[in-house]
Amino acid sequence: MSSMNASTPSDRVYAQRWLILAILSVSVFLVVVDNLIVNVALPTLQRELNATTTGLQWIVDSYALVFAGLLLAGGGIGDRYGRKRTLQVGLVLFAACSGAAAFANTSGSLIFWRGAMGIGAALVFPATLAIITNLFIDPIERAKAIGLWSAVSGMAVAFGPVAGGFLLEHFWWGSVFLINIPIVAIALLIGARIIPDSRNENAHKIDKTGFVLSVVAVSALVFTVIESPHWGWGSLKSNAGFVLAVVALFAFVKIEMTKEEPLLEVSFFKSARFSVATSSIGIAFFCLFGFTFLVTQYFQFVRGYDTLSAGLHTLPFAVAAGGTAPFAARAALKFGTKRVVALGLLNMAIGFIIASRMDAGSSYWGHVVIGMVFMANGLSLVTSPSTDAVMGSLPREKAGVGSAVNDISREVGGTLGVAVVGSVFVSMYGPKLVEKFTALPGLVQALPAGVFESAQDSVGAAYFVAQEAPSAAQQSVLNAVSDSFMHGFSTACLVTAGMALVGSLFALKFLPARPDSVQS
Repeated sequence: MSSMNASTPSDRVYAQRWLILAILSVSVFLVVVDNLIVNVALPTLQRELNATTTGLQWIVDSYALVFAGLLLAGGGIGDRYGRKRTLQVGLVLFAACSGAAAFANTSGSLIFWRGAMGIGAALVFPATLAIITNLFIDPIERAKAIGLWSAVSGMAVAFGPVAGGFLLEHFWWGSVFLINIPIVAIALLIGARIIPDSRNENAHKIDKTGFVLSVVAVSALVFTVIESPHWGWGSLKSNAGFVLAVVALFAFVKIEMTKEEPLLEVSFFKSARFSVATSSIGIAFFCLFGFTFLVTQYFQFVRGYDTLSAGLHTLPFAVAAGGTAPFAARAALKFGTKRVVALGLLNMAIGFIIASRMDAGSSYWGHVVIGMVFMANGLSLVTSPSTDAVMGSLPREKAGVGSAVNDISREVGGTLGVAVVGSVFVSMYGPKLVEKFTALPGLVQALPAGVFESAQDSVGAAYFVAQEAPSAAQQSVLNAVSDSFMHGFSTACLVTAGMALVGSLFALKFLPARPDSVQS
């Protein structure tokens, strides 16, 4: 098929634009679902692969870390070599690595293949949004299309745990990865026929120096945040990791500013609409991914739900997110991006504050559902208008890189969310468990060597201790584990609430209400 230029899609392609949007949405749905489908499997993986809490963080974050680190390169490759081709190569790679992940037999090998899946995702995600931006040239239609694209992303956030729960209920844990293969096959077959190609005819070579520095900066930051609870916050290793991340980031910015053909044109960030919208997306996904990492463990460990039930109990999130997203971008056109995005982050903060009040006996239709609805509604109010603001701030020939920046904010935000929130949880949970177990006469001394240490690193191991304790002490041990979990969970929720509230005030202060050309 001939390459669609960056100005006007052909009549045939334009007539099929909504069908093309559906296929692109299926592709992005896969990528987002895989960010979260594994969450509901965490307790199973803890048992089957003997994974610690840190290991679970890496099983979640290896995918998101590689995904985030390669997004700029993925967007640039799409702009240079064609977005349709990049999308299809990414889907094939994603499916192949999904198959390998399904048969991993150690947590280390699963972490590796999850990371490899991130390479495919980094090619898929920016290509979908870049094609949409080039296909929908009318600003109002583009807002609707991005709203629907965001709705799919929002529903995928909740569909991941539901699908994962269903598969784990009926099959072994590897099925959560194998399910990707037939969906990819359908997207490839239909997409090959109807998706147009587009590229930036003036695209330059990939900036290898910028690429390496961006990967080092993101990787060093996430790795250090995840490992710092074990190294000790403020330890030599921890400080060295943070220094490396900061130095790499500053070097990246300095080099990109001086290069004629940079990986990322830093000048994009001079636009407040672009930079603040990007930051708002990052903050929203920081909060979301951090909360999701813990809430699936809350449902299964503290509430005792099976995997399917745990997934089904996240459905209110899908309904609220999917119902809000299509209207959010249009609301921003009417009321201004500033107000809608700030309201979204405020709603998320309210949801996390409500969640911080949850305990083992909280009513599902009380704190749990109300908190999730506020979070989901807030997420959609942030993502649709912010994504439209990011993509509308750039020339359409730069759609691939612009899409990559939008996606990086999601992935880096989400990756750091799991890392930071997981680390806050571990830092609160471990000492509280020591305090609770030590207060139970003779318990620590009665445990086999190494079991007490494992319980501090793994919630699953702690519940195993409770189940193996003498019957007279079993309830006391279960209460100790549950109280320790909720102590860490509540603190982590308050951290995300604070982050969302700061983001809301930041957006209200600095995000322009409308594009410069129409700003009142």
